[in-house]
This record gives sequence, structure tokens and C-alpha cells, in this order.
Amino acid sequence: MKKEFLTGNEAIARGAYEYGVSFASAYPGTPSTEILENIAKYKEIHAEWAPNEKVALESAAGASLAGARCIVSMKHVGVNVAADPLFTLVYTGVNGGLVLVSADDPGMHSSQDEQDNRNYAPFARIPMFEPSDSQEAKDLIGIALEVSEKYDIPVLFRITTRIAHSRGIVRLGERVKREQLDYQKNPQKYAMIPGFAKRRRVNLEERLKALKDFSESFSYNKIEWGSIKEFGIITSGISYQYVKEVFGDDVSILKLTMTYPLPEKLISEFVNKFEKVYVVEELDPYLENHIKAMGYKNITGKEIIPGIGELSPEIIREAFGAGKAKVYYKPLENLPMRPPVLCAGCPHRGVFYVLRKMKAVVTSDIGCYSLGVLPPLEGIDSILCMGASIGMGHGFKKAYEQEGKESPLVISVIGDSTFLHSGITGLMNVVYNNSNTITMIVDNSITAMTGHQHHPGTGYNAKDEPAYAVSLEEICRALGIKNIYTVDSYDLSAVENAIKAAANNKTEPSVIIARRPCALLKGKGPKGLYKVNQEKCKKCKMCLKVGCPAVQIHGEEIIINPLSCVGCSVCAKVCPFDAIEKAGEER
Repeated sequence: MKKEFLTGNEAIARGAYEYGVSFASAYPGTPSTEILENIAKYKEIHAEWAPNEKVALESAAGASLAGARCIVSMKHVGVNVAADPLFTLVYTGVNGGLVLVSADDPGMHSSQDEQDNRNYAPFARIPMFEPSDSQEAKDLIGIALEVSEKYDIPVLFRITTRIAHSRGIVRLGERVKREQLDYQKNPQKYAMIPGFAKRRRVNLEERLKALKDFSESFSYNKIEWGSIKEFGIITSGISYQYVKEVFGDDVSILKLTMTYPLPEKLISEFVNKFEKVYVVEELDPYLENHIKAMGYKNITGKEIIPGIGELSPEIIREAFGAGKAKVYYKPLENLPMRPPVLCAGCPHRGVFYVLRKMKAVVTSDIGCYSLGVLPPLEGIDSILCMGASIGMGHGFKKAYEQEGKESPLVISVIGDSTFLHSGITGLMNVVYNNSNTITMIVDNSITAMTGHQHHPGTGYNAKDEPAYAVSLEEICRALGIKNIYTVDSYDLSAVENAIKAAANNKTEPSVIIARRPCALLKGKGPKGLYKVNQEKCKKCKMCLKVGCPAVQIHGEEIIINPLSCVGCSVCAKVCPFDAIEKAGEER
């Protein structure tokens, strides 16, 4: 049997291939992005990037209705976007199997929060699986699809950053031959008007009861008996690996893989064997609370295990040794901070330089441009969630107007992919409610933050095939925006003039599209190099205020590192002494 060393995301993609998935949809979001990127490599599966997670799930629901096996993947906050169809999809059930992968991010490596999406399972009444390594990630996709079809229900497949990105040996299999199931018209099952939904609600409870029986005998929910008699440990997912690293085979472990519905009989069998049982889990006391609700008093969890951030073998070892673990968020003393920075040549850099110069209140969105909040740019006042910037800017201005006060200069900044994800409705709201906000779409022609995935405005689909590219200008005009300014992000004067023109319009909303492809896109970045003329340089350090990693201090001199410079010219535009000059057309 062939074996490969795969990440959890790659293993999930392989599982989708082996177990007959023919439709896959996603919106890119770390740590889930690579799932669809790898699925797209299989010609047997239709793979697509959706404008947002809600559309991704709705599209998969349609494919499932038609009889196809489907997989939808997104990061944890994406499930919030998809929650509307998800909760009702559990009522309707499925035709072809449907698996929703939620990639949670304990520790917030690349997220604005670290919500624990295990809580969605009892909330939505959806069965949930949690793999603990790459092999399980592949194998459980097949089981989840079978469970989905047998019990007529979508399945939540919850992973975390460490499962998504760590590697393990995976045994590969062949793709199963599976014919698409027949579609049969059944409005009482699939059309959730209240009268039909009431019946499906009762039916859902019957399906959950059957799933609970399945969970009791599910082979991946298992007890591993050890020699230590004083206590046992209940755990799941990546936490199981940490527990095994600390205790080896000495401790008895109840490993839970199907974590909703939980196998209460199996849990009781295990808990009754010990005077003390510890629950080791990341983030919320999900398992702990459920087990305590069963009436057991010998359960200890968050009293010693942190509820914030990722766990690790070190944290678990300390918890059992010292009685309580610390939360490892603070860096070691005397280590310099190394915050993330915009790439050299990033088209967003000059935009935020101008915004700070103009003392604008900036409601920003989620994307590479979020880094504009950090020094030295410090050009952002708020970041909430995908699509929120436009609504927040609108609300900010309306609050001043309601009090009869003059509002500061407020600008809502949003990326091209994020605008198409959930910014359009916010802009529609601006027009509908007679607001005169300024929205700036920083268009770098790609979904850059998650690794250059295409979106409906790039002209290519998930398989890199040519596709229709929607026009941001035409969308804005269709929404009723009359004042649209399209400028080059590198042209700081044009950016500033566009902001001034939009600010002078006191009665209507304006949109500024600051456009320049991501500097890392092959063949689309700027050309050439810049250098500092040391005879002209006055050491004023204005060039350092753009925060470009290519502009550096070496001893007494300010230089531009030729290995980093891409020739964007922003540093030259801010130099008051013309000391930064072109050093050649090609690198």
C-alpha cells in the first residue's frame, strides 16, 4: 500500500478523492485553505472558490440534493457566515453525503478570535468528528460521508491548526466507484416552510437518537487502558497526541473521536473506574461540561488546564506536575518583538501612509491590509470581521449626524476579495440609507492573505481555468454609487486627491478603488530597484515611516536592500529631499 507524508489538510483532500466526493466548495481562510487547493488537483472532483462561506455551503447543499457527495471547507469564523443555511440543512437532511470541515484556530495564529466550533454541534444538532492525526483525517472523511448518507444529515468535521498543518504518514487507497444518487422530488423534506419544518424537527430528534447509538459502538471512540490506577484522562483531537506524548501508555485514556452525540455509556464505563478523571481539551470545557452534566463529581478539567490558546505537551506536563498550567502567551524576556509586516512593494503600504497623514478614522476589514494597524503606519482604527468595515463607517458617520455634529474624515477600507465576500451588502446599505461615506477598495487582484487564491474578480477559477472577471466599478455603479475614483495605489498624490475629492462631496457616498496587483504575483509586480543617494540624504527618516522591510538602517546610513526592493517607488515619493533614486529597470 502506497504511503505519503501528508498534512491534515492534504489528507482531507485525499479522503475526499478516495471516498467519492464529486463536488467541493470553499472560501479561503487559514488554516483551511489548502484543503480545496489540493482537492482542485483531482479532475474527478468539481472544485470551486465561492464568494463566501454561506454560498459555499448552499452550493454544496444543491449538489447534495442532486445526489453528489460533497465537501465544504472553511475556517472557524467562516462557519458563522454559513450558519444560516447550516441550521436548516440539518433539518432537511441530505441526498448525497455532505461534510462541512471547520478548521479552528486555537491561539489565533491567523484569526481575530479563537471560538471553539465544537459548540456548533449541539447548537445545530449536527454530528461531529474530530481526527487526531493525518491518517484519521483521511479515513474519517469516508466514515463521515457514510454517516451523512445513512442518517440523512450533514456532518461537522472539526480540525484545528495543528491537525491542518502538521504532517504524518498516510496510507493511500484507490478512489471508490460511486454513482451519483437519483434525485427524487420531495418538498416536504427539502422545502422548509413552517408546516414541513415542524415534521422535520421531530424527525431530526429520531435521527439524533440513532446517531447516539452509533456513537456508543463507533470504533474510533475507544478506551486505551494503562497501568496507572489513580486517575484516567478523557480527551479528543490533537489533545490526544499531547497526552500520549506526556504519559505514553501508562495512563488510561478515553479517546473520543465522534464528539457529538457523545457516547454516554462508554463515558460512564470509563469514569466509574477511577476516583479522579481529568478532561484534557483545548479552549472551552466542551467535554468537561457534558460529562459533569451527567452527574459525575470526580471530573477535573479547566481547574488545571488553560481555556485560552493552544495546548502543548509542556503545558499538560506542568498542569499535572504543578496542579495548574500557565498560559504561554508572553515571549521570553529580552527577546525583540517581530511583528508581521506588509511585504516589500505591497500596494497597501502607500495607501495607509496617506490615510495616516490625512488623520482619517479608518474602519478596516480582514486581509493583508489589516497589517496597516501596526507601527509605523498605524493607519487603522477598527477591525471586526469580514465585510464589517463599510457598515461600521456608515454607523460612525450617522452617529455624528444624529447629534448634529460634524464627523471626522471616516474611510472604510476593504480588499477586493473581501468586498465580494460580504462588502457589497454593506455598500448597498450605505446607498439605501442616504449615507455619504467614503469606501476605499484596496484591489490587489487576488486573495493574497491566504496565499493567492482566485476570486470572482481575478478572471480565473479554483482550477486556474479562465473565468469571467466581475468589475468592481460596475458593481458599485449598479448599487447606485455615482462617485467612483480609480487610482494607482503606488501614486500617493492620486490617492490623496481622490480622498479629498470624495470628502468634498457632502451629500452622496463615494468609492475609491486603489488598484495595483500584489507585488508577489508572478509577472505583475513592479520592475527595477531604488537606492539612496547618500550625498542627498539628510537622515530625516521619512522613508522609514512607510515601514518597508527593504528600507534599512546600516550604521549611520539609511540604505535600500537590493535583495528586498521590488521597485514600487513609494519610499522615493515620501522623501522630501529627492534622495531616493531609480537604480535600474531590472533586478
